[in-house]
Amino acid sequence: MNDQPERPNRPALSLHVPEPEARPGDEADFSHLDIPPAGSVRRPDPHAPARETHDLVFTLVRVLDEEGKAVGPWDPKLDPETLRRILRDMMLVRVYDDRMYRAQRQGKTSFYMKSTGEEAVAVAATHALDRDDMTFPTYRQQGILIARDYPLVQMMCQVYSNRGDPIKGRQLPIMYASKDHGFFTISGNLATQYPQAVGWAMASAISGDSRIASAYIGDGSTAEGDFHAACTFAAVYRAPVILNIVNNQWAISSFSGIAGAELTTFAARAVGYGIAGLRVDGNDALAVYAATRWAADRTRANLGPTLIELFTYRVEGHSTSDDPSVYRPQDAASKWPLGDPIRRLKQHLLALGEWDEERQAALETELGETVRAAQKQAEKQGTLVTSTIDFPQDVRTMFEDVFAEMPWHLKEQQAQMVAELAAKRK
Repeated sequence: MNDQPERPNRPALSLHVPEPEARPGDEADFSHLDIPPAGSVRRPDPHAPARETHDLVFTLVRVLDEEGKAVGPWDPKLDPETLRRILRDMMLVRVYDDRMYRAQRQGKTSFYMKSTGEEAVAVAATHALDRDDMTFPTYRQQGILIARDYPLVQMMCQVYSNRGDPIKGRQLPIMYASKDHGFFTISGNLATQYPQAVGWAMASAISGDSRIASAYIGDGSTAEGDFHAACTFAAVYRAPVILNIVNNQWAISSFSGIAGAELTTFAARAVGYGIAGLRVDGNDALAVYAATRWAADRTRANLGPTLIELFTYRVEGHSTSDDPSVYRPQDAASKWPLGDPIRRLKQHLLALGEWDEERQAALETELGETVRAAQKQAEKQGTLVTSTIDFPQDVRTMFEDVFAEMPWHLKEQQAQMVAELAAKRK
């Protein structure tokens, strides 16, 4: 029964529920995207007031044109060796991802998440930072570790949760951590990276350190309260932090419109907080590098944070537990207008005369062999299938790493467990 009073001549209210441009069975269409020509967006001085960047949140910083040439004011003018290193690291991430994906399908691990098509977001940005700057990644920035030469075998051991796992099986596969490589422990609770990064950056400033922080979240996570709390603190205290939003168009199976992409850009949120903002072609390694270096220079000058929207596309499923064919057109990835970051950087090196197809083929072979060799070495220490039988975990470690010095009652429990296990084996 409707207890609402009658209100004649008033139209009924309704809610708008955002819907993507195309669903399965439809043809992918990205014609609605406004993509400016490469090199057409101005580059303000890194020391300019934040308000002088706010028109840049509605456009797209791009460097590489259709012929692979670097054009415009954002061209970082990198030397060929650096370009080749970035290309190599992005290719290594893709080979590693493919190998670990197959390992999951073979039952060797329970879970995996690929970054196919998004390699420039992590790799190019990492090369633009100092090696000791702290990063606060999500689960799709494994390229940070690879760009900082983290051992592949250790990465794989963490995926397998075997005896070589530096995290001792306490994290979901792919949730790496390495203080020595400036890689903060990945959290499965989305958006936590932002307040953690801002807090770390504030502590760095308070202590008179020179290191800055760089944080990553996805487009969907911008709808979390942690995002807004972090932006407020970063803005008010001018925290030395770069706040990256990886807009790959999909938050699991929810398209970016659910988080507000229909209303404006994600970079536009910088305007409301009064901080610098940029919107960048996330599939253009040179644009990602240039924007990150610009933001880092600004932050190191104590001018506060920069919010960067990295506009890219999630080529494959959210994870090995996801099937994107049930919520988006199958040809969507191939029709993404910003292309593939690896192919675009390769094209740039070819245009410069600093690369050729022979070296490309040789590098592909080398990286394939490197990853296969690392996988064999990692699997000698166990996989999901073999760890509990042939390579049992040292269960004593469950008592460790909780206290700086293990208290007496945990020592007693640990000794009792070891004694009981020894008795069972007799």
